[in-house]
Amino acid sequence: MTTLFIVGTDTEVGKTVVTSAIAAYWQTHHPTESLGLIKLIQTGIGDREHYQRLFPDLEIVNPLHYDTPVAPPVAAQRENRPIPLDLVEQGLKDLQQRKKLVLAEGLGGLGSPVTWELTVAELAGNWGLETVLVVPVKLGAIAQTVANVALARQHNVNLKGIILSCSQPISEQEIVDFTPISLLESLTKIPILGMIPYLENIEDISKLAHVASNLLWF
Repeated sequence: MTTLFIVGTDTEVGKTVVTSAIAAYWQTHHPTESLGLIKLIQTGIGDREHYQRLFPDLEIVNPLHYDTPVAPPVAAQRENRPIPLDLVEQGLKDLQQRKKLVLAEGLGGLGSPVTWELTVAELAGNWGLETVLVVPVKLGAIAQTVANVALARQHNVNLKGIILSCSQPISEQEIVDFTPISLLESLTKIPILGMIPYLENIEDISKLAHVASNLLWF
């Protein structure tokens, strides 16, 4: 059993596209080997529904959901509900027991709050999850990457590598300028596993599988 925790430097950086691409690749090239998807905590509508629509035959788990689309502790306070992380952890463990590969998508960035006292980075470190950091290709990406890797190290996150993600159309020169691979690897000492290019249709299974095939994870 392998679990891959997919986190980002922030919200809307491409975590869901990366997760979808890896899932599409696995479903295409390893159809007989079981795969499970889990969105540990979701606020509002979005990722869970996307996965259910894209992968109707996969087991998709979302142990904890709040209606209010803000950070979990704020959503929980607004809805007068607790944040039972034991329920989330048990949902993950149950899926791990049944699947060869589990893709777990985080929320927000590594510094995003899970509770009033706990961040995503601390959760990843405490649970010992093998983690991939998704970095958006944009101006400022170098500083964001360095800061998030430092946060990961501070909390003993098992950071396997970095995946660059193009959420918007971008030129080859901008990619080189905004996210120079040699500089990122020199500053962080973390390998760049590849890049997910801009996809006009993020629900094209064949295209998702193809771009994932270029990641070093495989």
